[in-house]
Amino acid sequence: MEVLFERVAGLDIGKASVTVCVRIPGPGGRRVSETRTFKTTTRALGVMRDWLLERGVTIAAMESTSTYWKASFYCLEEVMEVWLLNAAHMKAVPGRKTDVKDAEWIAQLLEHGLLRPSFVPPPDIRRLRMLTRYRVQLMGDRTREATRLEGMLEDASIKLSVVASSLTTVSARAMLAALIDGERDPRVLADLAKGKMRAKIPELTEALIGHFDAGHAQLARSILGRLDAVEADLAELDAVIAAACQPWAHHLELLQTIPGVGPKVAQVILAETGGDMSRFPSAAHLAAWAGVAPAVYESAGKRSPTGARHGNKWLTTMLVEAAAATARMKGTNYLSTQHARLTARRGTGRAQVAVAHSILVSAYYMLKNDEPYRDLGPDWLARRNTEAHTRRLVAQLEKLGHTVVLDPAA
Repeated sequence: MEVLFERVAGLDIGKASVTVCVRIPGPGGRRVSETRTFKTTTRALGVMRDWLLERGVTIAAMESTSTYWKASFYCLEEVMEVWLLNAAHMKAVPGRKTDVKDAEWIAQLLEHGLLRPSFVPPPDIRRLRMLTRYRVQLMGDRTREATRLEGMLEDASIKLSVVASSLTTVSARAMLAALIDGERDPRVLADLAKGKMRAKIPELTEALIGHFDAGHAQLARSILGRLDAVEADLAELDAVIAAACQPWAHHLELLQTIPGVGPKVAQVILAETGGDMSRFPSAAHLAAWAGVAPAVYESAGKRSPTGARHGNKWLTTMLVEAAAATARMKGTNYLSTQHARLTARRGTGRAQVAVAHSILVSAYYMLKNDEPYRDLGPDWLARRNTEAHTRRLVAQLEKLGHTVVLDPAA
């Protein structure tokens, strides 16, 4: 088999150590392997880098093992080409499962060009990505604390969540604060409602009758304190992310012209894709990488759909949220109409993934061509179907020997 890269290195990554196999030309045209193991401390990785440079290595490859690959990757990316590999793309060979054999196997696949590198963004995008992903985790913490609060109220037979849209609204927080302070009269508690909630005072009075005791009060105080802390952290993090996104302000402005895409979704699209669409050969490649394109299984000439493939979960989640937002726009644009049509035929889940695909494809061409979103209009799908149906009928008539002249009605 032809050797495409003469001096290569394969790295088997662990938490405490990294095993490195170097393959270089040897005497008589043979390939020579040399393997060493290094610790993963910064100083030890520097020694590894110097050793690879002494051997003339120009390209290295490593598996994406948890987050342990980052230190080795960052150490080498400044001095040589480094490929990060998806472990699923390298078939395991029985009887070869040792660190040394794994490193050697990676090096052999690499030298013959049988590996495909994963996308690793530049350092500034990696830092932004770390911030946006942490924000998603904090939002998850907020949701979990709100769920715990609701469970605690159910234990006390307080049905506030049945009447209030959320337990974190101003009215709900005022009632919870009064409960914690010892107020038990449901009429007094319901009268704390504000704004539109005051129209629900009779329902609130019934919902606030329960068995809320001192134990519930102590737990509620703790949960609300954690919610306040998470909210404060989220507000601070939003400001940090906004400042970090300043160099890409134009990209974010373009992305927010897409229906359903707000500042947070635009920031995640930028952080996960890097904003540089030249890294992706096509919009279809980007959609497949993100995990919003359907996979296809073909065998014996027959193709079978297998659902959406695995991809970038952080990007997919935000795109699906943006797609859900278009559903609330009630046919005012192309994406909302697409969502409604697909929901009726295939269900909400499939519709949201399809609209997420459309959003990402639009983002690809917008960032690639530096142009804002141009909506096709809510009637585009119906108009396209009508035109296609007209063309089919005309073709059938012409095939029968008729000359067709279309005279559209005014």
